[in-house]
Amino acid sequence: MEMKPWREVVVPHQDVLEGTFQQSEFAADITAVSTGRASREYQDAIAFFDRTFITEGMALLLTQVAQRLAGKAGEPVIQLQTAFGGGKTHTMLAVYHLATRKCTLSELAGIPALVDKAGLMDVPQARVAVLDGTAHAPGQPWKRSSQTVKTLWGELAWQLGGAEAFALVAQADATGTSPGKDVLRTLLEKYAPCVVLIDELVAYVRQFPESQAISGGSYDSNLSFVQALTEAVKQVPRAIVLASLPESDLEAGSQRGVAALRALEKTFGRVQALWKPVATEEAFEIVRRRLFEPVRDEKAREAVCRAFADIYIAEGVKLPAETQERRYYDRLLRAYPIHPEVFDRLYEDWTTIDGFQRTRGVLKLMAKVIYRLWKDDNKDLLIMPGSLPLHDGSSRNELTYYLPAGWDAVIERDIDGERAETTALESREPRFGQVGAARRIARTIFLGSAPSSVVSKVAVRGLDRAHIILGCLQPGQTSSVYADALGRLADRLHYLNASGDKGQDATRFWFDTRANLRREMEDRKRRFDDRTEVRGKIAEAHKKTVGGTSFFDGVHIFTPHADVPDDSALRLVVLPPEAWYTKEETRPAFDAVLDTIAKNGSKPRYRSNRLIFLAADHGALSRLNDVTRIALAWASIVDDVKEGKLNIDLLQKNQAEKELKSAEDVLPRAVRECYKWLLCPVQDAPTDPKSGIEAFALNTTGGGAGAEIERICTDNELVIATWSPIHLRAELKELYWKGGQNTANAAAFFEDTLRYLYMPRLKSREVLAKAIQTGAATKDFFGTAYGQADGKFEGFALGSGSVVFDDTLLLIEPEAARVYEESNRPKAQPASTGQAVIPGPSSGPSYPSPGDTLAGGVVEPGAKPLTPGVAKAKSFFGAAEIAPATAKMRLVQIADEIVSVLASDPNANIRLIVEISAEFPAGASDGVRRAVSENARSLGLKTADWE
Repeated sequence: MEMKPWREVVVPHQDVLEGTFQQSEFAADITAVSTGRASREYQDAIAFFDRTFITEGMALLLTQVAQRLAGKAGEPVIQLQTAFGGGKTHTMLAVYHLATRKCTLSELAGIPALVDKAGLMDVPQARVAVLDGTAHAPGQPWKRSSQTVKTLWGELAWQLGGAEAFALVAQADATGTSPGKDVLRTLLEKYAPCVVLIDELVAYVRQFPESQAISGGSYDSNLSFVQALTEAVKQVPRAIVLASLPESDLEAGSQRGVAALRALEKTFGRVQALWKPVATEEAFEIVRRRLFEPVRDEKAREAVCRAFADIYIAEGVKLPAETQERRYYDRLLRAYPIHPEVFDRLYEDWTTIDGFQRTRGVLKLMAKVIYRLWKDDNKDLLIMPGSLPLHDGSSRNELTYYLPAGWDAVIERDIDGERAETTALESREPRFGQVGAARRIARTIFLGSAPSSVVSKVAVRGLDRAHIILGCLQPGQTSSVYADALGRLADRLHYLNASGDKGQDATRFWFDTRANLRREMEDRKRRFDDRTEVRGKIAEAHKKTVGGTSFFDGVHIFTPHADVPDDSALRLVVLPPEAWYTKEETRPAFDAVLDTIAKNGSKPRYRSNRLIFLAADHGALSRLNDVTRIALAWASIVDDVKEGKLNIDLLQKNQAEKELKSAEDVLPRAVRECYKWLLCPVQDAPTDPKSGIEAFALNTTGGGAGAEIERICTDNELVIATWSPIHLRAELKELYWKGGQNTANAAAFFEDTLRYLYMPRLKSREVLAKAIQTGAATKDFFGTAYGQADGKFEGFALGSGSVVFDDTLLLIEPEAARVYEESNRPKAQPASTGQAVIPGPSSGPSYPSPGDTLAGGVVEPGAKPLTPGVAKAKSFFGAAEIAPATAKMRLVQIADEIVSVLASDPNANIRLIVEISAEFPAGASDGVRRAVSENARSLGLKTADWE
């Protein structure tokens, strides 16, 4: 069955449709009814009961009245005490019309069933006296026909029996003293059955001056009258007194009024039956009857309510738990065409505001809402919190009247209206605009949160996400649209506050007249300077993302090129935001890179091949700038709160601290997402040969930024951390071993890698040292030497792994090294008689053994002579002149190949003497003399003299 909007199922009463509800006197006036001046729906008994829903409490009260008037027991005194607007006066009007009806009981809707239930055949008509505390002033007598009346007891008597009855209390009326209980009993008995309706008595009694009598009597005499009346009515079986008293001290007014209320409560409390007529659930029917004609199409109503109940079940935990119960469908039926959530918010939240009348206030508000919705051709299935036309001045004023000043600006700016942020969002986002999601969300939050700005003792402010969606969602829609709209509004609206994480279900949202901290933050965002504060904050975030990487020897964030050292260290240079990069527009970043590798301040840069650059993506810069400003703004707010410069409540303080933490967490991620381009200067860039710069996109979703930069550098060989000697040989062969040149200085080669972009970019000098060490272990890659003079290589080696990488190390083309080795290999000499054979380098040392000939031709006993007639050597003297450039290596070789061999004989006594001779034609400097002398002393040299 196709669901119909509420306007096609039920029609408002004519006065609501015409907008004449202000003349229909929502505020029931019992005096106006008793004097015949009320509107028809209050004045006429039949019309009154047609529009009155007889609540359970009212039914019990009318039954008591009917039984009392019929002399069938019943309470003699009933006090009606409810909150302002709780239905006290309306209940007394029901009693008034029941007692004074001019028609049969069967014509009064709902009354025959009550009479039957009370076990009565009929309810006798009765005299009714209405004592309205607001109708007369205590010190100003009033006229009844030709009779002047001064007091309440005079008014009571006149209304019950005219001049005849007034005569019973005439003297008491004239003197302002209360008539006795017996006089009042006589009066009531004579005119029974009778009903005395007392309304707004506190408003009357509180006007009496303290300890002073006026024409209406005195404060004490009026309290005595009330006490005498309640005692007298107990003795008259067919008389009853109904009195209404306010529930709160605020309604009582001044301190005098509160004192009067307390006194009257004690007086009535002696004989009363306390009565609270209207229950919250019964308000559904009260409002429906008063504002709407009977439902035209019951099946359509049931179909709509069933559809709502079904979608609530389908959405499950996204909605409040009570919507999952079977009884919620019954609530929908009873409240139709108004959604139960409207009543819940009005009766649970708005009635906590002093002055908002429980039933009367709801009726006035809903009448204006319905009038505007009908006029605007509203097609909602139910009138929901999200349906409230807050753009309409009349409807809005009915609510803001009870709120502090400033709410009109909140509604116009953030909630509803042509210039509201919600309207602008719906215009930009069609999926929100189709269902009016933004405005419906904002209206729902307003209805559920505005009272908390008045009631200070609210434990928890605002509405949770589930109740917000409940106030908006209709069958055929999805809750996700409203959830998305809520998230957008939480980030945009100036007066919308939230507690907790906006993405969590437990978060509560509320509007307030004070601009929220987000508004304060938005205002502060504009204060920060891009070149100083914003850039400084981004630099701090960079330190967290790339500042701690160990892959580079130095990281320079937004550093001028003059301050980037020109040395052998591998450095990462983070370019400033204005040097951004895109594939379409490379100039800003490339210009900055080229400028840095060319200059070191006012001097040219020599070691250009040691720099790698990190640049921002232009498309992400605006977000990074915004995120940075947000973090700065929240930090300034938190600082101002700590210093007492900003006065906010504890909830907002916690919110500011949480927002600051969130912003600080987001900033490093935003920096990484923005700085995603690694720029490497090269000789010939594959993507753009003319630029000399190659760009690599970083993966911004993986691990740390430092690890990702290291991966890109390693995988693409932008930086070489491990180098094979085969690659070293290839570079030497291509660039150095050519044109008759077959050697290359290793230190000069490394220096060239620092300078020239076409050379490999080694991570450090140790990378080259390891490659040389590995290559020197075989004869395949190169030979080594420590200098060359007159065609001779100092410390030549081929296939020896013992290499010292110093400034003299030469790398020799392998073929040339083999030729040199062969040409300088020593030739073996035959042994001759009488001469000892000197072992060659390849034969190894010859050690003395038992039987060898010793000095003087003596043969050790038991030994076999090696060569007859040759005496064994008993001492060895050696001297070598060592070039200073190769001293370290040569001394190591002498120790390994000579001293260690000599020491292999345990009987050998070895003494080493190192002589150092240095000549200084121009004289040694003081620094050299001082350093050498100190080192000589610490090393224990026997002689260390200067001449």
